[in-house]
Amino acid sequence: MTDVKNILLVGVGGQGTILASSILSSGLITAGYDVKMSEIHGMSQRGGSVSTQVRFGKKVFSPIIGKGEADVLVAFEQMEGLRYLGHLRPEGKIVVNDYQIPSAPILMGACDYPSHIIEEIISHADAAVIKAGDIARNLGNPKCMNVVLFGALVKAMGLMHIDWEQAIRDNVKPKTIDVNIRAYHAGLEA
Repeated sequence: MTDVKNILLVGVGGQGTILASSILSSGLITAGYDVKMSEIHGMSQRGGSVSTQVRFGKKVFSPIIGKGEADVLVAFEQMEGLRYLGHLRPEGKIVVNDYQIPSAPILMGACDYPSHIIEEIISHADAAVIKAGDIARNLGNPKCMNVVLFGALVKAMGLMHIDWEQAIRDNVKPKTIDVNIRAYHAGLEA
C-alpha cells in the first residue's frame, strides 16, 4: 500500500490547467509533501489538449500516472474528461466542468460536438459536475474558472487543511489575487 496520491488535470490550451497544477504543487510542497509534476502541452496554444500530472506523498519517485491510476481526474472541459476517463482508478473521483470547447473539426462543420458526455462520465465514475464557467462569470472574471475547479479538487481530496490562499497568492498575478481567492472558495462550495 502506498501513500502516494495521483491527480490528473486535463483541459484545452488557455484554460489555466497548468496554473491550477502549479497552485496545487506549491501548496502541497509548503505542507511538507514530496511532489512531482509533469505537464504535456501538445498543441495547447492552438486549442489542443493539455494535461498535467501531480503526484504527492511521503516519497514520490516518478511524476507519471499510468492508465487506471489517478485518484482524482479534474476535467476542465467535457470532451477532455471523457478522453482521459480511462486514467481514473476504479474507485477514483472525477471533477468535471460542465463546459464545452468545440475543436477545429467541429468549428469547421466536419462533425458535431458529441452529446451526452456528462451522462457517459457519470455512468462510469464517481463524478462531481461543476458549472465552473458560470461560477467564474458570476464572480466577474471568466478566466478564474480554473481556480473554481481547483477549489472543487481540494474538497474532493479532503485537503482543506493546507493554506491554499497563500499558494494562490504565490502563483497568480497580484491584481487577480482577490478574485482567485473568491473563486477557490466558490469551488469548495460547489
